[in-house]
Amino acid sequence: MRKYWFLLILLLIGITKIHAQDVSFVINAPASVVKGAQFQLQYILKGGSGKDIDVPENIKGFDVLFGPSISQVYSSSNINGKVTSESNVTYTYVVMAKEEGTFTLPAASIKVGGSNYTSNTKQIRVLPVDKNAQPTRPGQQPQAITSSSVGEVNPKDAFVRAIFSKTKVNEQEAVMVTFKFYTTLNIRSVGKIEFPEFEGFMTEEFDLPANRQWIMEHYNGRNYMTIDVKKTLLFPQRSGKITIPSGAMEIVFEVSSGQRVDTFFGPQDVMTETRKVLKTTPVTVDISPLPAGKPANFSGGLGTFALKPTISAQKIKANDAVTIKLDIVGTGNLKLIKTPEIAFPKDFETYDPKINNDFKITEKGLSGTKSIEYLFIPRYPGKFTIPPIEFSYYDTDSKSYKTLSSPAYDLEVEKDPNAGKNNSATSYMNQREVEVEQDIRYLKTGEMSFSNPNDFTVDTVAYLLWYIIPVVLFSTFLIVYRKQIKANSDIAMMRTKKANKVATKRLKLAKKYLATHNKDGFYEEVLRAVWGYLSDKLTIPVADLSRENIEFELLRYGADENLVSQYISILDTCEFARYAPAESDKAMDNLYAETVDAIGKMESTKRPS
Repeated sequence: MRKYWFLLILLLIGITKIHAQDVSFVINAPASVVKGAQFQLQYILKGGSGKDIDVPENIKGFDVLFGPSISQVYSSSNINGKVTSESNVTYTYVVMAKEEGTFTLPAASIKVGGSNYTSNTKQIRVLPVDKNAQPTRPGQQPQAITSSSVGEVNPKDAFVRAIFSKTKVNEQEAVMVTFKFYTTLNIRSVGKIEFPEFEGFMTEEFDLPANRQWIMEHYNGRNYMTIDVKKTLLFPQRSGKITIPSGAMEIVFEVSSGQRVDTFFGPQDVMTETRKVLKTTPVTVDISPLPAGKPANFSGGLGTFALKPTISAQKIKANDAVTIKLDIVGTGNLKLIKTPEIAFPKDFETYDPKINNDFKITEKGLSGTKSIEYLFIPRYPGKFTIPPIEFSYYDTDSKSYKTLSSPAYDLEVEKDPNAGKNNSATSYMNQREVEVEQDIRYLKTGEMSFSNPNDFTVDTVAYLLWYIIPVVLFSTFLIVYRKQIKANSDIAMMRTKKANKVATKRLKLAKKYLATHNKDGFYEEVLRAVWGYLSDKLTIPVADLSRENIEFELLRYGADENLVSQYISILDTCEFARYAPAESDKAMDNLYAETVDAIGKMESTKRPS
């Protein structure tokens, strides 16, 4: 019998603990109020029945006029035979704001089932009284008087602002722009919204919650109900002054019709609808180039960063894969940072770095981590050193260039124990143990046979052939070799012949990325294909080609202006699309077709003699 009582007690304790885990105690109050107004301060208990609530008597900036009044709501639901119930207890206080400023509403405590629970705190802004507010009795919410005339909306009663966090910045420095709507009028509906294009900027959009709340804000002496319509993070890509054009919102407002009717509560205005298009004021951003003195390995990074390097192993066997991982942590233009280069030993097999971005959008830029993984395979045994990896950026706090560095990594590579004698790679690896610069060369080993000198005389056909055959072969080789030299001497012709073939191969890889919806891979391969093709076609090294001189070089080659514009458009689309929000498959299909078309037109273009 005692055993059953003991199990029952344990079961009740378990149920109590599970129940306690669902208890929450939170504060609820408006984000802002007007000085002299009364509002409700609520503490809401969910999932339990409480007692002995304790709220501080004196709350800075406020007078507690009444409370608490207690209301309790029970709810239950039955889903697939599973019955769940919930109870909410709300403790409401009536509070009046007596001072302007920003204050913290205090936490309250309450007992639930023998345990104490403490609520959170909340900040609240107390705004000045609207300069147009009509007098009210103490404790009532001051009511603003609108200046809109009959059937019209006064620009001071409703407008949209483009608010920039700063208007004087450096290249690549993050700027936040917020489109905020202000109104003292009631809204019936929202129509078309058009935001300006941010030409000259890379952009990242803030994800605003769909259920965001209206907030009261004091602006130019008046109190408005406001809401953020759009927030965008901008990264300027060039210096100079760039003007952001106007954005527009179409709103249907509720305004007075000029007529009044008598009601139970006295004379009331008859309201009507009016449609108004609100536009933002254009804003000019002054963008300065980065200061002189950029380090040679400057990454294009701007912000505040830290470097966290790691290596998977330093004592390995030949043909084992090794990974070096660089984590660039901080806040700034993380997405636009160039990948640092590593000076691997020449005998290492290396692969393209794998990049993973994990960051969130903040007002100061992209905050988080850019992880870069370098995979390489040492093919030969020995001791190797990977020099320090340097990462240079412009620090926005100290206004100076900084260089971060990883340690040098010493690798000890042993022989591959799994390589057999018939393994060609291992055989080459064993031969590699004797360096080419050494005087000793490999000697052929094994049985050797020798001929009888009496069997080889000058009056035989074999003797004559030993002289005739080499002369014929040498003459043939000389003729072919001279023709080959003459053909290869025209480097421009050779590169031009190969240009289309190389570009076609890269576009095939881009087509595979397109089929797998790999946006980054697709645009990168199209960009490589176009730059490589133009380099071969124009016989100019890729390093000497740029967005600034490509137009001149194409025109000099003989391309018409339409084809030049087509190539410029392809290059710009690829560059911007790699950092812009995801493009549709149709947009990538169109770009692929346009690239193929441009290369075809270039092939039919005749170079002027």
